[in-house]
Amino acid sequence: MTQPRLVSELELPTFDSTDPSIRGDRFHEVMRGLRAQGWVARDPFGYVVLDRESAEFFLRTRSAIFPGMKIAEIFGVSEGPLYEEMRWNILHINGGDHTRLRSLVNPALSPRAVERYRPAMKRFLQELFERVAGGGARGGETGGSVSCDFVEAFAKPYPSMVIADVMGAPLEDAPRLHHWSNWIQRQFDAASLMTERELIEEAVSEFYVYEDELIAARRPDPGDDLISELIKAEDEGDHQAGEAGRARLTDDELRNLILNILVGGVDTSQSQLAHAVRLLALHPDQWELLRTDPRELALPAVDESLRYEPITPFTARITTAEIEYRGVTFPANSIVLVSAWHANRDGIEPDAFDIAADRPRARVLTFGAGIHYCVGANLARAEMEEAVAFLGERVRSISLAGEPEFGSASGIYGLDSLPVRLEL
Repeated sequence: MTQPRLVSELELPTFDSTDPSIRGDRFHEVMRGLRAQGWVARDPFGYVVLDRESAEFFLRTRSAIFPGMKIAEIFGVSEGPLYEEMRWNILHINGGDHTRLRSLVNPALSPRAVERYRPAMKRFLQELFERVAGGGARGGETGGSVSCDFVEAFAKPYPSMVIADVMGAPLEDAPRLHHWSNWIQRQFDAASLMTERELIEEAVSEFYVYEDELIAARRPDPGDDLISELIKAEDEGDHQAGEAGRARLTDDELRNLILNILVGGVDTSQSQLAHAVRLLALHPDQWELLRTDPRELALPAVDESLRYEPITPFTARITTAEIEYRGVTFPANSIVLVSAWHANRDGIEPDAFDIAADRPRARVLTFGAGIHYCVGANLARAEMEEAVAFLGERVRSISLAGEPEFGSASGIYGLDSLPVRLEL
């Protein structure tokens, strides 16, 4: 019987997930090249797994966790607001506490629950469209064209307006929510942690002050919003703790669940929506198809963009014990990056962007898998679906008006700019 080999002893292709030049077309070229060399590669932080089966294994195994606190240790984050945020982040919590927290927030973000936010999504989209297209957009007129940076005009403001509505925050605070989300999200980018930690800390500290005021205002005057629902869970827990003395939701858990939903619900949706529109602009036949039935085809278009250009191309895990997989031993404390880009392409030939393709039933891994599957996935898909359907009903054709500016594939893989021309 063949003895398992240490992963460190294997001759593996190398890949640097932090290389800032790997973006746009080159990103796809590099990823395709890796795909042809096997199922695992070496990365500066550890290893990358490159097919669906291995990705599912490392996302779901109980012998690997999200390495948030290891990242804190590596970068010397041992005190202050960022350390507190990392300590209480639901991504970094496992076992019974994680199950309890998910059970509290999942109902508020279930497919049925997020339906109540769709009218607000439509209203925000109309408001943003009118800013770009002028009075004709309000009156339903057709003809003419407009150019804009889609990121600045739509993708950036829209998710923060939605998350303000979800949280029960004033709509005028949406730009500040976007600013805080964008900076706090950078804790997952090693380069940003090395060079911009002070600004990340500042964003965490400012948001804590803001949300504490929001929570205090909601306690005596609850509304139909997520913060009110979580306060209710906290209060009911206090009343039901009894002899066990364990509240269902502590103050620290409450404020950090709210922060997690903010951080996970703004920058991510912005980035994925921008990629969806970029891909549709690059494939005019797909836009024409979408236009035939925008309400029916919007969600398939969103799902295909999630598959083809995942804005979380790599999700990290760290092994908590020695793992043997496919005859290869991964020692404890090995960092493994799971490539959603590769997993999403397994069994799909040709690998083309096609919103009408009959894809395999397996779920894409852009939102992760296992116990840490993205808690806001239903909300994100709903708001992207509404945006794509809205544009499909009003824009006859869409094309690039310049070269997109891609962000780094390390962390959240978004677009800094997307110049487009809209034919109305």
